[in-house]
Amino acid sequence: MTCMHWRVATTQREIDDAARIRWAVFGGELGLLSGQPAASRREVTCLDTLDTTVHVVVYADTEPVATVRLLLPNPEMAARVGGTVGIDMEQRVDLSGVIRPEMVIAEPSRFCVLEPWRRSEAVTWLQAGMYVESRRRGVTHWIASANLDTDSREDALLSWQVAASRGWLSPRWRVEVPDPWQAPAQPRSPFYTPEERAKAEQGTLDGLRLPRAPSLFARSLGARFIAEPLFDTYFQWFTLPLIITLDEVPADSVARFLALENGATCSLRRAC
Repeated sequence: MTCMHWRVATTQREIDDAARIRWAVFGGELGLLSGQPAASRREVTCLDTLDTTVHVVVYADTEPVATVRLLLPNPEMAARVGGTVGIDMEQRVDLSGVIRPEMVIAEPSRFCVLEPWRRSEAVTWLQAGMYVESRRRGVTHWIASANLDTDSREDALLSWQVAASRGWLSPRWRVEVPDPWQAPAQPRSPFYTPEERAKAEQGTLDGLRLPRAPSLFARSLGARFIAEPLFDTYFQWFTLPLIITLDEVPADSVARFLALENGATCSLRRAC
């Protein structure tokens, strides 16, 4: 029987667990870290060691299986990049029209679950840890950018259109993104098939797929998208900027998160 739990990483070993999971997903599985040193098999950036950075890790028994990084407001970063709160997203888009003085912002990033555990409770445990820890710290809003699983500008824009057709664009906020001139002219990772693109060209978006991350965040966390696709130059993939108001996270999701907090989840076998 496997029992799951989440914790905030406070030791070097736990932070190392987070870095190893990130490398396994972004480097080993998705191949997005080809330009990064591979010897250590850890994905680490300068933001990971800030005292305002929180790493949440999910364990199945003692095995680390999922992680997310929460970037909390950092005055030093804000001063250096000319931002309002000092999160990474402020270096990529202008959030001055979104952030208000009464908001307490956090930026979830590096949300990843090891492939064998993606159909298990690990995903919900990770969301629960992110939600409960954010609430404990007084966070009111998350601002992030969801992976669109493609380096194709055409497919990224189509994903945005599919999200719009489902009513998932924010009615309150909108930000502009820079021109994705660094995106490849010949994408190596298309998301949609030629048949799906042809269907979209005919004006039929019903039934078209949406990448897993934006769909998950919209359905389970109430995310609303605030911009057209943004090209992430670090991972060389498109992402979709979003905002989540924690007071508006669906009630059934909150109930699930709190239920997990009241007792460990154990399963007889791994989901695969």
